[in-house]
Amino acid sequence: MISFPNAKINLGLNITEKYPDGYHGIQSVLYPVPLCDILEINVAADGLFSFNSIGLKIECDTTENLCVKAYNLLQDRFDISPVKILLQKIIPSGAGLGGGSSDAAFTLRMLNDLFDLRLETLVLKDLSSNLGMDCPFFIENTPALATGRGDSLTPLDLSLSGYIICIARPDIHISTAGAYAEVNPHQSQIGPSELTALPASSWKGMLKNQFEETLFVKFPQLQLLVNAFYNAGAVYASLTGSGSAVYGIFTSAPRLHSKFENIFYWEGELKEYNL
Repeated sequence: MISFPNAKINLGLNITEKYPDGYHGIQSVLYPVPLCDILEINVAADGLFSFNSIGLKIECDTTENLCVKAYNLLQDRFDISPVKILLQKIIPSGAGLGGGSSDAAFTLRMLNDLFDLRLETLVLKDLSSNLGMDCPFFIENTPALATGRGDSLTPLDLSLSGYIICIARPDIHISTAGAYAEVNPHQSQIGPSELTALPASSWKGMLKNQFEETLFVKFPQLQLLVNAFYNAGAVYASLTGSGSAVYGIFTSAPRLHSKFENIFYWEGELKEYNL
């Protein structure tokens, strides 16, 4: 069984408060985009579980990989058979694109189908929340407003069909914990769900990712990438998550300077493939 776990971008991101347990309250619109890993899962004919990855390097031990944790989560509850997992990593890690969370959520979905567990969507979302705050989003994998710790999701009628979305990921690493530690939580008068209900051409200067306030100072190349997208004709450009990926939304395919590396682009409607 093969599937294609996709990435997401954040359309605006407000950090509203800090909880006593160290987590933060957020408001952000999550939008799925068709930059995908490739995930293959089959029942292990030899009865031995295995996980292997190719493509981009994953900076963690196998036991800490979210696909493995997703399998262990279901195996503990339902005593499912050992499987062979092969992950081709295409979505950059540590980029604010949710690649690891997507891999975990798709693993749960695939195992649910493979072993005919018949777990409903709400159950899968609840299980996935044990793996990461972004994981529940990828269970339904449709545009949604994320609030609370990021795992409270409200579906939105939002489509970027007809736009071209470009993502650039500079070769820098940003610690998510470190990024959160430097922000000053505050409430915004207008939330991202209200702003994204307006045409994308009106988002510039209004729809903001609060991480940009500190990260653009610490990593000026991120600001330069946003400016470069606007200079290339983007109607809107922003950091996604806590970075380091930056995206631009265009009405037509842009001509980007050769200084852009690690560029991915496509028309804005997600098409999900499961084989």
